[in-house]
Amino acid sequence: MNVSRLNLSLVAAIAFAFSASAQATYTAKKAPISETDLQRWSHLDLVKDSVPGMSVDKAYSEFLKGKKGQKVIVAVVDSGVDIEHDDLKSVVWTNKKEIPGNGIDDDKNGYIDDIHGWNFLGDATNENLELVRLVKKGDDGTELYKEALKVYKDKIAKANENKMQADFIFNVNAAVLNFLKKESYTIEDLNAMSTTDERMNQAKNIMLEILPQLGDDPQNYIKEYKEQVDDQVKYNLNKDFDGRKIVGDNPNDIKDTKYGNNIVVGPDKKDALHGTHVAGIIAQSRHNGIGGDGVADNVEIMAIRAVPNGDEYDKDIALAIRYAVDNGAKVINGSFGKDFSPHKEWVWDAIKYAEKKDVLIVFAAGNDGKDLDVEPSFPTDSPDKKSEITKNVLTIGALNYEYGTGLVAPFSNFGTKMVDVYAPGMKIYATVPNNKFLYEQGTSMASPNAAGVAALVRSYFPTLTAAQVKQIIMTSGTPINLEVGVGEKGLTRKFSEASVSGKIVNAYNALVMAEKMSKTKVKSIKG
Repeated sequence: MNVSRLNLSLVAAIAFAFSASAQATYTAKKAPISETDLQRWSHLDLVKDSVPGMSVDKAYSEFLKGKKGQKVIVAVVDSGVDIEHDDLKSVVWTNKKEIPGNGIDDDKNGYIDDIHGWNFLGDATNENLELVRLVKKGDDGTELYKEALKVYKDKIAKANENKMQADFIFNVNAAVLNFLKKESYTIEDLNAMSTTDERMNQAKNIMLEILPQLGDDPQNYIKEYKEQVDDQVKYNLNKDFDGRKIVGDNPNDIKDTKYGNNIVVGPDKKDALHGTHVAGIIAQSRHNGIGGDGVADNVEIMAIRAVPNGDEYDKDIALAIRYAVDNGAKVINGSFGKDFSPHKEWVWDAIKYAEKKDVLIVFAAGNDGKDLDVEPSFPTDSPDKKSEITKNVLTIGALNYEYGTGLVAPFSNFGTKMVDVYAPGMKIYATVPNNKFLYEQGTSMASPNAAGVAALVRSYFPTLTAAQVKQIIMTSGTPINLEVGVGEKGLTRKFSEASVSGKIVNAYNALVMAEKMSKTKVKSIKG
């Protein structure tokens, strides 16, 4: 995943203007970050605010003021989007070629009444992991099956162990809540507990040990942890579960395209939390007095539901990319991933199709804390971890909000060759269903932050190609001269070697470079 050679002379010439910043030193923020700053930390500036954001506020106040951009459609391929959210409904894409509710494919694109996008999952919500689907097919003598079976055995053993732990913590916590007659409690409440019941005292001591590890909202953490491990055992790793049968298609036939529906939020809004959050990071309405601000203005969100609770199907992703391209998207965000991809060629073909149509694709690097130069992860734009199949894909790692050795989020995948650049991904505040807002974290949040910057560049400098926008985002980023922790095994690495670019996405720098490249391009065309 090396920097594209296309137009490299232009990038090299313009990048010289940014070379001085490579020697810059930054000061870590000494005081704890305020709640106000935390809610928009990804928009802050490392020099001004001592927070490793993307300089989005600086871009608007110092560069974009007085400038006009054009509308850019950004496709969000995800779990679904609550397009009725008060902070999103003004930025939702509408297919003007389609007449709502008439049951006719007016624009003849193969999808009936696709007013705001398409739902490739229909009423399906839960799914197996891809490795489980491979194991269920039986031993075909291939190395793929053997590897899938090995990983499956490890995962199911770990999931069962986690379920026992989650059930234990859940039950102990429930006993404490019942004793205190409260919906939540603190360390002080636990210390004040007085009882002669030995079992209750054991529960108290267990929660005194556990509670400090559960973050700001321990009750929600316990609930979500139990739901997650229950889903793993019941759906994701259950060989007897088939989540696809209600969709009605053959997921192993790329030509079987007549499936899904136009309900882009999905059958239940709660399952669209992830996609709604991603959409909000990119484009939630700016300065309207509610929630946070999206990275990009002049953006319309095309909602494409293709990611279940479990692993996505290669077919759905390939068709989702093609749908986005054919319906005018200039940027596609994909915050999903898996370890196995039996039909990866379908996705690669779709990526190549997007490149031909000048569409930029932004993928999340993944949250396994692993080195992608060594370990598998899909989707990818590299078949061999050495070369790229196209020049229109950005792969994004996640940053923490504290500048220092913990700059890279511990869950973030990394790679000198396979991760392109980093963007904020820890505690990102954005829209979730039913007009609510939450902090979420993951490379799933870093990817739309980068996609928002890409949309900004494409909006204000529409003559630049997808490949050029990729180059700009990588080249213009903020360079960091630090040794940082990477992954969850205590490894350290120079930040400059944790990705291809060794940089943090910087909206202000990207726009400045885009302007220079755009002018140089015009001059060279006239010449």
